[in-house]
Amino acid sequence: MWRQHTAKQILRYGAAGSATVAVAYGGYSYYRQQKQSTASLLRLDRAYPQSMAHHADQLETTSMALGQRPHAFWAPPTRSEMINELKGLGRDGSPRTEQEAEFDILVIGGGATGAGCTLDAATRGLRVAMVERDDFASGTSSKSTKLVHGGVRYLQKAIMGLDYEQWKMVREALHERKTFLKIAPYLSNELPILLPVYKWWQLPYFWVGCKMYDLLAGKQGITGSYALGRSKTLESFPMLREEGLVGSLVYFDGQHNDARMNSALAVTAAAHGAVVANHVEVTDLVKEKDSEGRERVCGARLRDNETGDEWTVRAKGVINATGPFSDAILKMDEPQMTDIVAPSSGVHLVLPSYFSPKSMGMLDPATTDGRVVFFLPWEGGVVAGTTDTVCKVEADPMPSETEIEWILSEIRRFLSPEVKIRRGDVLSAWSGIRPLVRDPKAANTKDLVRNHMIHVSEAGLVTIAGGKWTTYREMAKETVDKAAQEFGLSAPRDCQTENVRLIGSHAWSDKMFIKLIQTFGVDAEVAKHLAHNYGDRAWAVCALTDRGGDTQRLHARYPFVDAEVRYAVQYEYALSAVDVIARRLRLAFLDAQAARESLPRVVAIMADELKWPVDRQRLEHRKALQFLTTMGLPDSILNEDNELIDAGGERAGVVNLRTTGTLNLVDPASYYRRGVFSADEIGTILSAFAEFDVHGDGHIEVKDIEPLLAAIKVPAAGLAQGLNSYLESAKISVEDPAASVEFEQIFGMLGDIKESFNAKAKSEIKTDAKLNQIPTYRSGGGV
Repeated sequence: MWRQHTAKQILRYGAAGSATVAVAYGGYSYYRQQKQSTASLLRLDRAYPQSMAHHADQLETTSMALGQRPHAFWAPPTRSEMINELKGLGRDGSPRTEQEAEFDILVIGGGATGAGCTLDAATRGLRVAMVERDDFASGTSSKSTKLVHGGVRYLQKAIMGLDYEQWKMVREALHERKTFLKIAPYLSNELPILLPVYKWWQLPYFWVGCKMYDLLAGKQGITGSYALGRSKTLESFPMLREEGLVGSLVYFDGQHNDARMNSALAVTAAAHGAVVANHVEVTDLVKEKDSEGRERVCGARLRDNETGDEWTVRAKGVINATGPFSDAILKMDEPQMTDIVAPSSGVHLVLPSYFSPKSMGMLDPATTDGRVVFFLPWEGGVVAGTTDTVCKVEADPMPSETEIEWILSEIRRFLSPEVKIRRGDVLSAWSGIRPLVRDPKAANTKDLVRNHMIHVSEAGLVTIAGGKWTTYREMAKETVDKAAQEFGLSAPRDCQTENVRLIGSHAWSDKMFIKLIQTFGVDAEVAKHLAHNYGDRAWAVCALTDRGGDTQRLHARYPFVDAEVRYAVQYEYALSAVDVIARRLRLAFLDAQAARESLPRVVAIMADELKWPVDRQRLEHRKALQFLTTMGLPDSILNEDNELIDAGGERAGVVNLRTTGTLNLVDPASYYRRGVFSADEIGTILSAFAEFDVHGDGHIEVKDIEPLLAAIKVPAAGLAQGLNSYLESAKISVEDPAASVEFEQIFGMLGDIKESFNAKAKSEIKTDAKLNQIPTYRSGGGV
């Protein structure tokens, strides 16, 4: 048996075993360093008590008890009050002196890093403002894999390549993972992830890797990894391919709701005194010469994209945290600046929940091109991805059919042949731009930085780029440290964010949903959803339902309710329909078609809150439809009448038994629906079947099949595979013409035929599609 080992496999064992000692020693050294650092800070605190003074949490009251309704809700400043402060006025519009109007720091960008920098600076006691051209998390920060992880792939690369930088990055990310779960417990959770094993020698190899991952986390670790045999693996993940399965390893990482986490960061920063404003764009940077005659960035020219107003805001310094758009801001400072961002497109899909266990994800550690694919339960759906493709920077990138089909083909490789995943099963698909970065000061500017990078221009513009969601807080800390040094700021406190809980965390408990049910009478699914997405602020959402009676679901299949739309407008600065369906409620990410059907109700509620005229309502509806074409729906939805039709009508999928007609076989739109057939087509099939069902018992005879196909205009003679192959797939025997055939068999066969016609029509889609993917040694595999 041992002779079957290749030299490469033996080297892997040796490298892994040797690295175990290195990891243990490295982890010990790291935490010893952390302990020494803490001790030095305590000594500093005795000498300078103000430097580590405890920062009072504005969101916490003495009356708060876990799971109970807070006696008072903090209400954020209105957007008009925030705009007044950005214009150098008091919140009530009263004039201020030039010194009072100036900010210590202006942060450009409202994604994870920008919001993290703003919260960090605000809790240090600095006067900080943050502006975002679109909405909080409108870019990459809402389009992640939803994981809070150190990165098992990075650890593997660190060990096999003896790469200290990769190892250090994993170590820091694992530390931040634990902090993530602590400061926003209702928005993040532990998730077991299964690694299926199909070669016996991989079991000890993966086991060592997972245990090293646990060991490297040290005191910041979560639940430990474990191994499963074949039968337990299939019991835990029944959809898995059985052939050749040996067993599996299960390790734990974190998972979160990325866009809601981003919004929570922004609103929490506002609670700690920051000025935050979405839909406010920087049109230019402002520079002045300092005492030494050097030009320095000292503010920006802003435009309110809601009103068109323009003005100048002054600050001691500016932080550029715009992710993939970093180069655009850098060139406002230095027009000849070489691009530092190497954009990479990461496409993800959402599938129905029945394709994965509710509480366990899966990782395919080796796709056909060497990167990894995740398959994770999330918010009632299953997220699958990702690609890592060279792309251009744009506001709303669109996933290509080639990328979608590549992910589906990879998924089919590790799922049971009995589990058929079709393009029509894809509920949503999106593309996020990952901002890989180059260091402009490096000797070879073509090399990509493995982690994040902080760049300071000659005029003092501080740019933070790269990194990942998990390490946003550490990135923000380093950036504000650098900014304070560069801008000559003296903060009253050091970084506090490791212990600053986000809005909604203070009185939340995992049993709080029971109180919501008992108090407001909402159903259990809605109560759990509200508690999981709003924390203790679920009481405020329910209070809106109590006052306005908005307990109606926005869509029958999902637990989102009308009151969430009102809460998003009143408490979370939602200003457009896309803000709500994509980043406050996440419905567009879970099911783009359901979001489309919910649009009229969402627009109507927002119109009531924001006093929109009819023209603005129609514009919002149109913009939301355009956005949904970037979430996997076809462009054809833009051709529909722009009528604000409420969900639940004909578009919701009501079967009309009186319908007669033909099947639309070449129908690209069916690729974007949960089912293959429209409601009208189902009516057509039922009506035709009833004509041949002479006994009215739901059966026809084999000899009736071809006449039935002819009745609904299915060209049986033109089928690429021949009719018999579809009959065989539907388990219909043709030997006896009088044999009985059930409706479900006919319906399934017609679905296969339609899928075949659609795939043929989309000739550009190939199951062996080759993508222009960035090599894994340069990008880390897209994770």
